[in-house]
Amino acid sequence: MIGSRNVNRTGQDVSGGRTRKCNNVAMSVATYTTSDMDNKWQSFETLIIAEVLAGWQDVGVKSTRIRSLTSILAIGAALAVAVACGGGDSSAPATEAAVTEPATTDVASTEAPVTDAPMAAIERVVAPEASTVTDLLALDRPVVIVHAGGDHDYPHSTMYAYTESALGGADVLEMDVMLSADGVLMVQHDNTVDRLTNDTGLFGSYTAAELQAMDNAYWFSGGVWSDKSLPEDAYVFRGVRTGDRPAPEGYTADDFGIPTFEQVARAFPDHVLDVEIKVPESETGEVLLDRAYAAAAELARLIEELDRADSVIVVSFDDSVLTEFRSLIADVATSPGQTSLVNWYLAGTPLDPRDVVMQAPPVYEGIEVLTADTFARAHAEGYEVWVWMNDSAQETTEFYSEIVARGADGLLIARPTAVP
Repeated sequence: MIGSRNVNRTGQDVSGGRTRKCNNVAMSVATYTTSDMDNKWQSFETLIIAEVLAGWQDVGVKSTRIRSLTSILAIGAALAVAVACGGGDSSAPATEAAVTEPATTDVASTEAPVTDAPMAAIERVVAPEASTVTDLLALDRPVVIVHAGGDHDYPHSTMYAYTESALGGADVLEMDVMLSADGVLMVQHDNTVDRLTNDTGLFGSYTAAELQAMDNAYWFSGGVWSDKSLPEDAYVFRGVRTGDRPAPEGYTADDFGIPTFEQVARAFPDHVLDVEIKVPESETGEVLLDRAYAAAAELARLIEELDRADSVIVVSFDDSVLTEFRSLIADVATSPGQTSLVNWYLAGTPLDPRDVVMQAPPVYEGIEVLTADTFARAHAEGYEVWVWMNDSAQETTEFYSEIVARGADGLLIARPTAVP
C-alpha cells in the first residue's frame, strides 16, 4: 500500500525484514554506528574533491586516480546502501535518516466505480416505427398521438408524461407552446398556471426559471386534467418536483416541472412532434397576437436549429398565427387553423399546400362533424384525419375503437393506456 512503512505492494508485512534484505545486498560492508557513518561521509566527500582536483592537475597518473576513485565510490555505495536500509544501531536517536519507500509503478485505475444507480427512464426509450412526418403518414395503421403526454394517465405536459408514453409505444408527442416572460418557448396549454401547478397567475408573467421551479404535477390525480376537490393523498406526484417526495425510479424532480420545447425536442429526437402555438390573453381577456407571433418565430428558429423540419407538424387555432409561421420557415408540415377547417368542411375551400393532416374533434358546436362521410371526403382529397377528444367521456377504449372504425388515421388522446 502506497505510503506505508510496514506493508509491501502485495500487502505483506515487511516490518523487521528490511535490514535482512539489505544485509544480503551489502554483505561485505562493515557495520557502522551513526557517528562512524557521519565521519565516513565527510571523508568520502573530501576524497572525491581531492581526487577530481588531482586528476585535473596530473593527467599522467590518470589511471591510478581512476582506480582510487573507483574504490572510494565502492565504499560510498556501500555506505549509501547501509543508510537507505536503516543500518546501524536500532536504538540510535531520531537523527537517523528517514526511510523512503520505493516508488510504486502501479497506475491508478481511471475506471468509474460501479454503482447500483438505476438507469434513467429516458435511456430506455427506443425509436418509434416512423421518425419523420412522411414515414408516419405512410404507415398502414392508425397512429397514437399523446395529448400533452397523455394527461389522463400522467401529469400534463411533463417530461415524465412524455417519457412514459414513449415507453408505452406512442407514435407522436403532442404539445402546446407559448413564451415565458423572458422569451423562452415553453410547453404549456393554459393561459395561467392555476390548473396544474402549486402557483397562480398568468403564464406569460413568469420567467422560464420561475416556471420550471413550479410543481407541474401538483394537482394530478389521474383520469382528468385536474380535480382540486380530492383528498390530499389523491395527488400522487405532489411534492416530487419540490423534493418533498421521492421521484419514481428512473426519474428526477426536474421531470415533474414545466419543460421547454427545446428540452422535449432534444430528449425525443426520433419522435414526430405535433406542436400547437397557443394564443395568450391578458388578465382582461385581450388576445395577445403579438406574443403568439413571437412564439411562432421562436418555434421556427428552434426547428431549424434542431434540424427537426421533417419531424414536426405545426398547428394553431388562429389561422393568422399559422400564416406567420409559414412565412418564416419552409417545408414544415402544418394542420389547418379553425377558420380554414370550417371553410373546407362547409364550402370546400382549398387548404394551404403544407396542410397534410386535419386535426378535429368528433363534435363541434354541438354538431357531429367526423362522420364516415367526412373521413372518406378528406381521404379522397389526400388528407389524413387525426381526432382529438373534447370530452373526458370519449377517453375510453370503446370510443377510440369506434372512431377508428369510422376512418380515423390518428387518435390524439389523453389515455394512451386505453388504446385498443
